[in-house]
Amino acid sequence: MKKTALKISALILAGALTVGCANTAEIEATANKAAADAAAAASAAEAARAAADRAAQAAASAQSTADQALSAATEAQACCEANRESMERMFQKSMSK
Repeated sequence: MKKTALKISALILAGALTVGCANTAEIEATANKAAADAAAAASAAEAARAAADRAAQAAASAQSTADQALSAATEAQACCEANRESMERMFQKSMSK
C-alpha cells in the first residue's frame, strides 16, 4: 500500500511539475509576445511622429508661400490703385482743358 501511494504521489508530483512548466512556458511566451507587441507599437508611434513632423514642415512651407503670395497681391493691388488714381487725374485734367 505504501509503494502504491508513493508511486501515485510521484506521478502526481511529476504531473504537477509538468503542468507548472507548461504554465511557465505559456507565461514566458505571453510576455515575449507582449514585448514584441510593445516594440511594434513603439516603432509605429515613431513612424507616426516622423510623418507628423514632415506634415508640419510641409504646412509651414505652404504657409510661407501663401504669405509671399499675399504680399505680392497686396503690392499689385496698391500699384493698380496708384495707376487708377493717376489715370483719373489725367482724365480730369484733359476734361478741364
